[in-house]
Amino acid sequence: MTQQWEPAMPDVARARLARIREGGAWDSQLSVGEFAAISSAGFDPVGQVLGAAVFHIGFDGQSDYFPSAALEQSMYDARRLALDRAVAQCTALGGDGIVGVTFRVERFPAGGMEITTLGTAVRARSRIRPARPFTSHVTGQDFAKLVHAGWIPFDVVFGIRIAVGPDIARSGSLGNQEIDVYTQVVSDARRGAGDRLAEDAKAHGGDGVVMYQMELLRREWERVRTGPRGNLIETHYFIAEAIFVGTSIVSFGRPRDQVVQPPMSVMMLSKALTMNQEKAAAPASRTGPK
Repeated sequence: MTQQWEPAMPDVARARLARIREGGAWDSQLSVGEFAAISSAGFDPVGQVLGAAVFHIGFDGQSDYFPSAALEQSMYDARRLALDRAVAQCTALGGDGIVGVTFRVERFPAGGMEITTLGTAVRARSRIRPARPFTSHVTGQDFAKLVHAGWIPFDVVFGIRIAVGPDIARSGSLGNQEIDVYTQVVSDARRGAGDRLAEDAKAHGGDGVVMYQMELLRREWERVRTGPRGNLIETHYFIAEAIFVGTSIVSFGRPRDQVVQPPMSVMMLSKALTMNQEKAAAPASRTGPK
């Protein structure tokens, strides 16, 4: 019987998953330390999972402005699609989630951008199964720390923003001063990526986000087009591309509406021991001869 996830998978992926489901040895991206940590948290690896997507960014050549909005969305869609394909493999293996998710972004030889995501599917030693496998970039050791502290990963989330401004450095010497235009562009990119990350976390659930990547790329773009009189028109831009990646996490160790208690005061151990000794000696001082 063909499963719902199978048509989207290459034949080699279907064959590998079938072999693992039939009792073959599972593979993983885990180190010895990661494997031991995950096992201590009550999870077992069930197999390595991979998702890939190749996207081409179309440009009609008519506009003289950089297509930042279309590029942002394509970069986001490519990552989300590659991740979803890894989740489909995790589901096929009976996994409850993926740990150690990594992304590789490369230019595709035939054109476009190739996004590859890789991770290890794990399954909890429990009768309770999640509605959808979780995804997480955290290592095996960090995954165990989260679980022991009452947290569970929910989903990998993204924030991508491309900001564009005029490349005024080509106009001549600027002297020793701040270049306000460039400062504004990089600030807009970082702020926009942070806002998009928060929106993605809210859309995919979670009480908070732990970070994996905060990258800012800077480059120039030159647009040459033919003017109405047959003359060439050159437009130069400065581009800042901010990419934020993290994992949203959910607390399962306490009720969502639990009131957070104020922090406890901390006393030095030596002072606490001295006070205890004084309290222990106090009754003896009151039982002297009358």
